[in-house]
Amino acid sequence: MISDNDIIETLDELEAFLRLVESGSLGLENATGIALATNNADGRPFVAVLDQNHQLLYGRWVSASVYENGKEMIQGGAPKKH
Repeated sequence: MISDNDIIETLDELEAFLRLVESGSLGLENATGIALATNNADGRPFVAVLDQNHQLLYGRWVSASVYENGKEMIQGGAPKKH
């Protein structure tokens, strides 16, 4: 399921989304990974929350800028706040 309501437009919004996923606030069961991907049908970029079988649990569309510049954040997780 990909949410059509909100597009993640900035890296700050991506960080906030990652924090929600990491904290369990979205209530997703068996979430084990996060990836940037593109939709096979139209090429739109999105951030995907995946289960242990690499199946999509939840997704949010992202801007082209976030797709290009958010890769390190996806790989390393949201920066830790002190």
